[in-house]
Amino acid sequence: MSQFRDVKFGQSFCLNCLWSAYGQCCKTPRPIKAPSYLDAIFPVFTLILLVGSSVALFGLDAVNGPLQVAIILSTMVTAVIVLKNGHSWEAVSESGRKGISTVSGAIFILFSVGALIGTWNMSGTIPTMVYYGIIMITPNWFYPIAFLVCAGVSLSIGSSWTTAGTLGVGLVGLANMLGISPEITAGAVISGAYVGDKISPLSESTVLAAQLNGVELYKHIRTQLWTTVPAAILALFAFILLGLNQHSAFDSTITNNELTRFNELFHITPWNLLPLVFLLVLSVCKVPASLAIMCSAILAGAMTSFMQPQVIDRFIAEPDMATPLQAIKAVWVAMATGFQENSGIAQIDALLSRGGMDSMLLTIWLIIGAVTFGIMVDDFGLLNKLVTPLLLRARTVGRLFTSVVATAIGLNIAAGDQYIALLLPTRLYRAEFAKRGLAPENLSRIVSDAGIVTSPLIPWNSCGAYMAAVLGVSTMAYMPFAVFNIAAPLITLALGITGFNIRHIPIATELKGNDPGGKPVQ
Repeated sequence: MSQFRDVKFGQSFCLNCLWSAYGQCCKTPRPIKAPSYLDAIFPVFTLILLVGSSVALFGLDAVNGPLQVAIILSTMVTAVIVLKNGHSWEAVSESGRKGISTVSGAIFILFSVGALIGTWNMSGTIPTMVYYGIIMITPNWFYPIAFLVCAGVSLSIGSSWTTAGTLGVGLVGLANMLGISPEITAGAVISGAYVGDKISPLSESTVLAAQLNGVELYKHIRTQLWTTVPAAILALFAFILLGLNQHSAFDSTITNNELTRFNELFHITPWNLLPLVFLLVLSVCKVPASLAIMCSAILAGAMTSFMQPQVIDRFIAEPDMATPLQAIKAVWVAMATGFQENSGIAQIDALLSRGGMDSMLLTIWLIIGAVTFGIMVDDFGLLNKLVTPLLLRARTVGRLFTSVVATAIGLNIAAGDQYIALLLPTRLYRAEFAKRGLAPENLSRIVSDAGIVTSPLIPWNSCGAYMAAVLGVSTMAYMPFAVFNIAAPLITLALGITGFNIRHIPIATELKGNDPGGKPVQ
C-alpha cells in the first residue's frame, strides 16, 4: 500500500484513499448503495449528449476520434457514479477487463479483415471481382442482385461480417466504378448479410439466441421465418425500385477505359478468385472467422508473387532488392498498412488503396469504449434500474414485446455490442414470458429481430463500426438504405401488437423444462 507520512502530526495515510468522502482506508470495506434512478439515467444522458454533440460538431468525421472520446468520457462518468455508490476501483477495473474480453474475438476478426483487404487488392482478387462485375451486371438491377447474392452467401456460411468484408467490399467498389450509389449498395449488402446471420443454422448469433432461450435450433429458425421472409421481400422490392429509379452516371466509354486499365494493371483471370473460394470453404467447415480470414489473406499474398509480379514492382519500387524479399515485404506492408495503387484513374486508386491492420484501429478504439460502457452499466445495476419500470408497465403482450424491442435497441445504442443486446434482454424478460405462458421462441425471435439485426445501424456499435470500416461508407450514410434491418423489428412489433403468430405454452410445462437462469434442465 502506497503511504506518505504527515510531517506535522507524524501519521501515515494511504495515497489511494485521500479522495474518500468517508475518510476511511481502502482496506476498510465501504457500504454499497443501490443505484438511484438519477444514477441510472445520468450516464445514458451523458452518452446521448456527448455523442450528439460530436456528430453535430464533426458530422461524418465524428467516427475518426470525437465519437470515441465521447464514449470514453461517458464511461468515466459511469465509473464515478459507481465509486460514489461504494464500489471499489478494483471492481470497476474488473468490469472493464470483462468488457474488453467479450470483444477480443471481434478485434482479431477486424485485424484479419484489414490484412485481407490489403492482400486481396494487391493479388488482384478484388480487381477481378470488380472487372467481371462491370461486364456482367446491369446498373439498374445492381442493388437487388447485391442483396440476393449477399443473402445467399450469408445463408451458406452464417456470417454477416465475413460476407460484408469480402463480397461487400467488392460490390461497393463496383458501385463506385459504375457511378451508382455506394450508400445504397452498402445498405443492400448489409441487408442481405443479415438475412443469413439471422436464420442460418451456421450463424453463431442464431445458435446463441436459441440456446439462451432453451429453444431447439430449427424451431427457433422456423419461428424467425415469420419476420425474416416478409422483411426480406420488402427489402428486395425496395432495392428493385431504387435501382429502376436511379439516374446512374454510367458511361460505357469511361467504363471501357477502366476495364482496359484494369487489364494493364493486373493479370485478370478467374484464378484470382481462389482466395475467395478458399475463404468460403473454410467458413462452411466452421473454421473460426479470424483464422479463416487470415489464412485467405496469406494465400492471396503468396499468390501475388507469381500471379501479379508487376504489382509488387510498382508497390515496393525497390529494384535493388532481391525478388523474394520484395514479395515478402509487399505482403507484410499490405497486411500492416494496406495496399496503395497509383493508376492515374481516381476511381481505381480510391477502390484499391485500402486495407491494412492499422486501418481498423479507430474501429477497435470505438468498440472497446462502447462495450466497456455497456458492461459497466449492467454489472453495477444501472441497467436493471432503468428496465424494471418498463416491465411493470408491460401489462399486455403487445406492451411486453415493445419493452423487449426497446430494451434490445437501447442496449445496442448504450452498450455498443449485439451480444449484449441479445443476452441481457433474454436474462431480464425470460421469467416474465414463462410466467405469462408465452413460448420461449417468441422471445428468441424478438431479441434476434431487435438485438442482432439493428446492431449495424448504430455508428458506435461494434457491428456498425465494422461495417463502416470495411465498406468505406459511414453508418449514418447507409443507415436509411438498410431496409431489411429496419423492417425486421417493425414486423416483430406488429406481430406482438396484433397477436398474430404468438405461440403459447402451459406455464407449468415451461417452468418444469427450464431453470430460472434459462438453461434446459438435464
